[in-house]
Amino acid sequence: MIILIADSGSTKSDWLAIDETGKELAQFSTIGFNPYFHSSNLVEQVLTSQIEMMKIAQNVGKVFFYGAGSSSKEMCSIIAEGLSRVFSHAEIHVDHDLNGAAYSTWSGEPAITCILGTGSNSCFFDGIEIYEEVPSLAYILGDEGSGSWFGKRLLRSFFYNKLPHHIHDDFVSEFGLSVTDVNKRVYTEPNPNVFLASFMKFIAKHRDAEIVKTWLQDGFDTFLDSHVACFENYQQVPVHFIGSVAYHFSDHLQL
Repeated sequence: MIILIADSGSTKSDWLAIDETGKELAQFSTIGFNPYFHSSNLVEQVLTSQIEMMKIAQNVGKVFFYGAGSSSKEMCSIIAEGLSRVFSHAEIHVDHDLNGAAYSTWSGEPAITCILGTGSNSCFFDGIEIYEEVPSLAYILGDEGSGSWFGKRLLRSFFYNKLPHHIHDDFVSEFGLSVTDVNKRVYTEPNPNVFLASFMKFIAKHRDAEIVKTWLQDGFDTFLDSHVACFENYQQVPVHFIGSVAYHFSDHLQL
């Protein structure tokens, strides 16, 4: 029997196939699946287009999917339905990416686990139960310190003419976006959070600029204040971070 484990953000999903002894059989990568933006049909469509994954699909006996947005039975069922169509002989388990993060960072002692990727979130895990002190408000109202949060800062600064000239000119050269282009992508097209987070590579390129350092400081301070300091014991337990933003900007998080 093959066991398939997926770690899915809103941008990317990493898949690991193992046998019953835990031996790695294969790795796959697909777009991220977030039930707030993606349907069961899309999950099925994307996975069935993965030729290598389809070679093992009928031998998969269990699927463990940890995903962004899969935080309620209703949302989990959207992903589970798509998975069940592809892995028709498998037990399907869908859970929140925050739970997967807590399990993967568990080191034997209670800790706070944080996700900083396309979006952001946090929880406290005591080894038995996972607790969320405050909800994730997603990319419009929340996602502090995430890729989508920083993407909004960049776009606002660009269109308000607040960027240094060399960064402004580089943005024009690389993207050539108008206000109309951005409004269309954010307000009428699918996956606006992924679009906003896609500017993190550009931000990383200019990470030594003072304005970018200020954004990073503001974003991480706001995240820590809202999603870490909310736990009463936050100063007495380890705080773990996962996610692309946490990884690529770990030097700023440690300041």
